[in-house]
Amino acid sequence: MSSRPPSRPPQLPGYEYEQLLGSGGFADVFLYRQFRPQRRVAIKVLLSNVLDESVRRLFDAEANVMAQMSTHPSIVTIHQAEVSDDHRPYIVMEYCPRPNYGLRFRKERITVAEALRVGVQIAGAVETAHRAGILHRDIKPANILVTDYSRPALTDFGISIATGQGDDVEESQGMSIPWSPPEFFADPPRADVRSDVFSLAATIYSLLAGQTPFERRGQRNTASDLIHRISSEPLQPLDRPDVPAELNRLLSIAMAKEQIGRYDTALAFGRSLQQVELSLSLPVTQMDVLDDRVSGVAHSAEDDELDMHTRIRKVATVDPDSAGATGPGTRRRVDPYAGVAPALGSPSGPGRPVGPGGSGETADSVESTLLRPAGGALGAPSTASPHPGVAGGEGQSEAKPPTPAWPFVILAAVFVVVLGVGASLGVRHLLVPEPDPIETSQINVPTQKPKAPGEATSIDLQIITRGEGTEPGMVRVTWEPPEGAAQDDYFQVRWKDVPEGYEAKYGGWREAYGRNSITLKIPPKLPEQCIEVRTVNPNGLASAPVKKCLPAE
Repeated sequence: MSSRPPSRPPQLPGYEYEQLLGSGGFADVFLYRQFRPQRRVAIKVLLSNVLDESVRRLFDAEANVMAQMSTHPSIVTIHQAEVSDDHRPYIVMEYCPRPNYGLRFRKERITVAEALRVGVQIAGAVETAHRAGILHRDIKPANILVTDYSRPALTDFGISIATGQGDDVEESQGMSIPWSPPEFFADPPRADVRSDVFSLAATIYSLLAGQTPFERRGQRNTASDLIHRISSEPLQPLDRPDVPAELNRLLSIAMAKEQIGRYDTALAFGRSLQQVELSLSLPVTQMDVLDDRVSGVAHSAEDDELDMHTRIRKVATVDPDSAGATGPGTRRRVDPYAGVAPALGSPSGPGRPVGPGGSGETADSVESTLLRPAGGALGAPSTASPHPGVAGGEGQSEAKPPTPAWPFVILAAVFVVVLGVGASLGVRHLLVPEPDPIETSQINVPTQKPKAPGEATSIDLQIITRGEGTEPGMVRVTWEPPEGAAQDDYFQVRWKDVPEGYEAKYGGWREAYGRNSITLKIPPKLPEQCIEVRTVNPNGLASAPVKKCLPAE
């Protein structure tokens, strides 16, 4: 959160302010309750003192980019973009109440399974953005929110650019150094789709390491230190016993210093993460990619098993035989990243048998082997008898065929089964005691009537603005929950004894879930302005309302 004080939340028609969610360099994010349809939303509001036209253009571009792609299940949904009455642009977004990964990765140990799942889902979101012609340029844990359904959602496209502008990147406004690739610090800086792949891999690394990739505990970690390490020092492998070697390898590929050494696309990086899930016997995470193009990208037959876990909308089915197929007459697939990170279990490693060709062909790859007697010439079929001392010819007696072993195997199996069944029956009847009778319970017994919840306490009214004439003011109502309140209890608040003409605008109960405060408009020109608060439980039982009145003016 920014060190500056937050700005004043604007009054927006159709929304009610609740609380501050966070502050950035150019904007604040507030939690509002939308009246119709009723839901809680996060509203990002540009600061009123930001007069820089380039920042305003970035803000408008962010709204357009996110709206273009917000149908993706792993991109935060945009509901609306408008300008408030005090001339401040704002974006109404999906509210993600769970802690984002920027808050979590330093405080808790995130499992390998969760890090892989998040990586695959966000890779689909990044690939979707790239196919729409957008580079994100600020992928980091804090920009991965978590929805009500525990699904990661990518947000903050504030410094995104078109993919065609990657060689003309201005000095970054808000660039996050710990997750940035080396090319961001070049002169001039540049970016392409592989830059986002680097940042996504650095984010996954952070989730598993509990710190940023080039941060060193016990050493200086200033911005210049991080930039130097990102540009020149190799990536240190993750020092966790549950992190497999193949995951360390693919992270080192995705975070190669040179862009050419990385995965070409976020889709290829996501596929590699799915391969690690397969190797760990984890459920393979679905990867969603939205694309309006009609042609697919060729891939190898090794990827066919992952096709069922990748949904590419409006893209033709890829022919698995078009590239990388295996079988007679095809070449062995070459690892394109062998120069970046050594392959695991290389076929040419020590101790592997070598075939007769002596050129790397393995012994088990030879299609057939001809057995010859000692002294036989190579290439000539042997005429010697298979049994020494017996001459071949017409008078040769045929060797007696060996007795097959399968009857003895079947007999032994039947004996083992009979012995096991007999032993289990004997143990059951001789050693296992009779089970106790099952207890029964009475039915149709009258149950105790549930009790109504307790009354709210310590009700306080804080006037935010006072109305003038027929214009209503604003008041913030706070209270303390009753002693012993359940987690599912909620509260209802209303103005008491509202006249008939005020019912439509100021009457009725307002509900408050999971909080003990609410903001209401003050009905103007009432002789007595009193609030009622009551507690309600999930059974519909309510406490007696507790009244609190505004002081007379």
